[in-house]
Amino acid sequence: MPKPSPRVLDLIGTLVRVGLAAVWLVSGWLKISDAGQTFIAVKAYELLPDGLVGPVATMLPLLELVLGVMLLAGFGTRLAGIGSIVLLLLLIAVIAQSWARGLTIDCGCFGGGGQVAAGQTQYPQEIARDTGFLLLAVWLTLRPSTLFSVDGWLGWNSKAVPDDSFDETASSERT
Repeated sequence: MPKPSPRVLDLIGTLVRVGLAAVWLVSGWLKISDAGQTFIAVKAYELLPDGLVGPVATMLPLLELVLGVMLLAGFGTRLAGIGSIVLLLLLIAVIAQSWARGLTIDCGCFGGGGQVAAGQTQYPQEIARDTGFLLLAVWLTLRPSTLFSVDGWLGWNSKAVPDDSFDETASSERT
């Protein structure tokens, strides 16, 4: 089976980057536009002291928006990928512990959140969804080279592409 060209891999990376950017931008926007509900969602996990619930409920959507903007622009793609991995692993762990502890909450991942009726939780689906997003972040961390990116315009892609078929011609085409 022939190996995909660097250009095809860059196109795939671009789709992955823009898709993950959309996830963070939508998630962050929905949380920040309803700060009271985000506070309720964070508190529902019963993990933080009351004094930390507010700061976390404020910082989480801001972090998601920053990651989304970085990915949309293709600026610091590898760094945004690493940040996404860390945040997604944390979110998956928090959802899993809620499930293990028998809490009946909506994760609040895309707005909303808080207590729900027994049987209304969707922990397996939420973990599976976030695992899919995690795979996108891993792709961008391992291969941050994408089209239409600030990284490419700055020439950062040519140093970051771990690809055996990389050559100078492909580098000049990407930027």
